[in-house]
Amino acid sequence: MTATSSAVSFVQPQTLDNDKAMRLKRLMDDFKALDTHALLEKVIAEEFSGKIAVSSSFGAEAAVLLKLVSEVDKATPILFIDTGHLFEETRQYKDVLAEALGLTNILTLQPEKIHLENADKDATLYERDTDYCCHIRKVLPFEKALGPYEAWISGRKRFQNSERAALESIELDVDGRFKINPLYNWDYDTVIAQFKEMNLPRHSLVDKGYPSIGCGPCTRAVKEGEDQRAGRWAGQEKTECGIHKSPAYEAIYI
Repeated sequence: MTATSSAVSFVQPQTLDNDKAMRLKRLMDDFKALDTHALLEKVIAEEFSGKIAVSSSFGAEAAVLLKLVSEVDKATPILFIDTGHLFEETRQYKDVLAEALGLTNILTLQPEKIHLENADKDATLYERDTDYCCHIRKVLPFEKALGPYEAWISGRKRFQNSERAALESIELDVDGRFKINPLYNWDYDTVIAQFKEMNLPRHSLVDKGYPSIGCGPCTRAVKEGEDQRAGRWAGQEKTECGIHKSPAYEAIYI
């Protein structure tokens, strides 16, 4: 469970605040040897104290990260996006985990009515334009909720798909916020082992073949041999909802 990296240099694909680039480098230098729990303590209780939130879908693997966060501060803001198309099992799982872990600050985000009225009045936009559906139901509410925060914590991991294979523990997004990926180098076996060790309740859809769980209309069970996120937007080139931006500074590890 150790988040480690080697020496780092930065390529800046666009002009952003150089102070943030230098802060990113300092954070990588200072925190690269920390294990997952220690990294969370540093970013939640010290570096971004009162200015950091956690993004959680309350999906298949969410409980591990939420358990670790709860051990640092149970009042850490948890941003949960209810798109209106979630599986009911996911909403129920949110309540189960909140009670089991003692989470006291779950903020449920929802799409604005004006956006739904203008673009998705009959709630079938996902059939015509999945990107725009994600944009109004997930991205816009999430970006609005991030307003007060300097940083946020993600549960992304390298093994989940090829586009996440280059993840590092700390990134700087194009919007100027720092993104912490404390589980970035965990493999699937580690996640499962920690689930068992922590005695965490499981999402009820996992045993039905859903290792990655998004909205009901755009998520199917995964077939044998497919990667974990193959059931998300199956048959399309789309692999992400859009809340994860490109890093502002690309980290190159040597």
